Amino acid sequence: VQLVESGGGLVQAGGSLRLSCSASGFTFGDFGDYNIGWFRQAPGKEREAVSCISTFDGTTDYADSVKGRFTISSDNAKNTVYIPMNNRKREDRAVYYCAANYGTKATMSEELYAEWGQGTQVTVYS
Repeated sequence: VQLVESGGGLVQAGGSLRLSCSASGFTFGDFGDYNIGWFRQAPGKEREAVSCISTFDGTTDYADSVKGRFTISSDNAKNTVYIPMNNRKREDRAVYYCAANYGTKATMSEELYAEWGQGTQVTVYS
């Protein structure tokens, strides 16, 4: 599976940004058989889970730090997952990665994701 993130950039604190993750080249099944997760790694910190979605049934999960500000969604016709991020905070500054897990149950467990994108940088300034 090939994953390509887009939408990163510079955003002012309190502003909004939407990241996209486009998937292709499925080894097993199709897009609807995978979970897509978003993870981020801030400078000097370990990578952490942000959100995930089951493209099979639409169930989602979020890290506490982004609940109420980020909303993940999936457009199965376009093989793309979106994560609009509102009310950006300085601590949201990180490289954001999307990842794919073959399965129908949404999971925030990083070790279960086998396919990863290259990442997209998000910088928040005040």
